[in-house]
Amino acid sequence: MKLSPGRPLFYGDWQNEEDRMLKALLRTDGSKGTIFLRLALGSVMFPHGAQKVLGLFGGPGYEKTMEIFTTKMHFPEYAVILLMITEFAGSLCVAAGLFTRIFSLAIGIAIALCAYLNHLQNGFFMNWFGNQKGEGFEFHILVVGIALALVVKGGGAFSIDRKLV
Repeated sequence: MKLSPGRPLFYGDWQNEEDRMLKALLRTDGSKGTIFLRLALGSVMFPHGAQKVLGLFGGPGYEKTMEIFTTKMHFPEYAVILLMITEFAGSLCVAAGLFTRIFSLAIGIAIALCAYLNHLQNGFFMNWFGNQKGEGFEFHILVVGIALALVVKGGGAFSIDRKLV
């Protein structure tokens, strides 16, 4: 594909089905408000990924995360690796607006599963006063809502996605 000055990377005729599908995933409008959604979702999810992958913010790091999720929670290794990619790299991509729809959907699914497996039984509210056995699922509803909004809207005006198509 020949690049011309001022033209997006994927500019031109979309001859095959794969190209059209990629363009549909990246296509977004000029909405400026989505940057706030992207930055909120990315900044909330990045520390969770950094805990799992790098051991930052008091997290267990890669090896311990793999051990916990595979032996105690019985997740297959590939699922744990996908979770870590989603939370760590995916959060950075969402914040930058790169593959926004894909990673937002992945984050939404991961958080919905987390809420279902670990938080539903604790009720709606967060455990602000230490009176519950664990955290509720109100936070998860917000994250899933933001993720779904980005799946629908795409990355918006200040996204890499927009520059690519």
